[in-house]
Amino acid sequence: MLDVNYRSFRGRVCEYKDGDVSIPTPAVIRTVTTTCDDPMYVLVDGGRRDLVLGGARYPLDPGTVFSTPFGAGSGGVIMCGPKAASVRLPIPKDLELPEGVEMLFLSNAYDLRNNPRALVDAVIELRGKVGYNVVLGFLGIAEPSTLALLAYMGVDVFDDILCRTFGVRGVRTIPEGLIQSEGDVTEENLDDLRRECSKTADFIKGGRLRELVDQRSSASPSSVAALRVFDRVGYDYQAETVDDAGSRFSCNTTQSLRRPDVLKYRNMFMERYRKPAHKKVLLLLPCSAKKPYHTSKTHKRFSFAIHASNFDTAVHEVIVTSPLGLVPRELDCFYPANSYDIPVTGEWKCQEKQFIREMLSHLLEQGYDKVISHLGEDTELIAGLRDDIVETVVGDSVSPASLSNLETALREATAGMKVGDYAEDRKETIRSVLGFQFGNDVADAIMDADTFGTGRFPYWKIQRNKVQLAMMSEERGAFSLTVDGAKIVAGCGHNIVNMMDFELKGNLFAVGVIDADPGIRIGDEAVVMKNGKVVAVGVATMSGREMTDLKRGIAVKIRHKAKD
Repeated sequence: MLDVNYRSFRGRVCEYKDGDVSIPTPAVIRTVTTTCDDPMYVLVDGGRRDLVLGGARYPLDPGTVFSTPFGAGSGGVIMCGPKAASVRLPIPKDLELPEGVEMLFLSNAYDLRNNPRALVDAVIELRGKVGYNVVLGFLGIAEPSTLALLAYMGVDVFDDILCRTFGVRGVRTIPEGLIQSEGDVTEENLDDLRRECSKTADFIKGGRLRELVDQRSSASPSSVAALRVFDRVGYDYQAETVDDAGSRFSCNTTQSLRRPDVLKYRNMFMERYRKPAHKKVLLLLPCSAKKPYHTSKTHKRFSFAIHASNFDTAVHEVIVTSPLGLVPRELDCFYPANSYDIPVTGEWKCQEKQFIREMLSHLLEQGYDKVISHLGEDTELIAGLRDDIVETVVGDSVSPASLSNLETALREATAGMKVGDYAEDRKETIRSVLGFQFGNDVADAIMDADTFGTGRFPYWKIQRNKVQLAMMSEERGAFSLTVDGAKIVAGCGHNIVNMMDFELKGNLFAVGVIDADPGIRIGDEAVVMKNGKVVAVGVATMSGREMTDLKRGIAVKIRHKAKD
């Protein structure tokens, strides 16, 4: 039985239990030549290499017991027991594990060590075949510099044979790479491997495994290549486990621009985001170190200047930043906009310039009468996208001259425009937020003629006929649904979790889930249905596929239940 206790992208901290056997992951299992008391280890004895699990021995190499006659060197399943199975490369396309197998080991993973594309393909293929409820082990490949990367890809268990082999050759394996040493350094290597495994678990618990991976991947060209390939070809695989209510993180490397949560934001912006239709003046603003932006002193000064123009309902504030590109003001408390840190040097990488220009071009196509840039020197990022962009910064963006220019430019840009109604402004802006969070079909279904918003950003409430449908807060960083709001979302076919026919007394556990929308991500709103009716709504603590694969753990943390 497997309990998944913490997640960070595909990396996870689990506890596997089988009777008296308890194995925490990520785990490094020992390679030994005689039996020992460990609950799981690799035993090398008389030319054989066996996995020992709970006292039972299972062969890891050909020439022993075959459960399927693939033939020597042809890959496939070479060992299968009541709880564990082993495969060798190449992985057969029709690979299927028998019912009851809870652990799968790739016994010759060493062959992938210097082949980044094959490594990425193997991890994605095997994890895709076994799902979330199986412990996945790669043997013969882990060292301190690669363990975090392998865990990030979705591998749970490693062995220590590579560090032992390097050790007897006088090569130190440290997190920063390989160093030639003198004498037998096996014990030092094993100590570093165990420490790195523990550190990886700590970063997973903190929700920041990607930052450790960004640091470690620079240890070798093959690790750099593997991470780049993984980000490129494994985006969908990674995005399935993005936490939409993640923790604060740093983007300190170029590769961090390709983090799956960052890419997901940019993709959602391009695919879903619709500006509030009544906003006619686009105002481009710089980011701030403090998040969310609207809480910073700098942006409060911007807000004062905008409000002083008397036409703030016509002005659409959009923050220009890396690694996200563009962040409309109404989304600045959403993850990851509310959570990232990045070095500020005034220098922009070519990748940053490219996605900022692509996102701004997409936004401009939605129609603005005027564009004002309060970016200062960074206005060069958007040069040529429109000929009528007005720059307002003189020196510092919050200098008296700059703020005066901003107020004047806004007055001139809005001259002759009809003064907007604040209630309509709030309603249409809420519609944009709902479209980004749930999809535009949901936004239009909720914000019909009878629906209105109350409150002040970011504390909005959505009501219809005196019934509350949803509420947004800075702390939640998104809209939270009531049961009535959840019924509308379910009517659009989104975020649905179907449960078994039993009385729901608290949170919904995975064992009680029949199926779930595969688009659900951790932190999303989840609508719980039973026999075709909405019975509860809450926050997903697993992805949709995890809810159907796993048999233990909370799937949905329930906020409201429907009244009988």
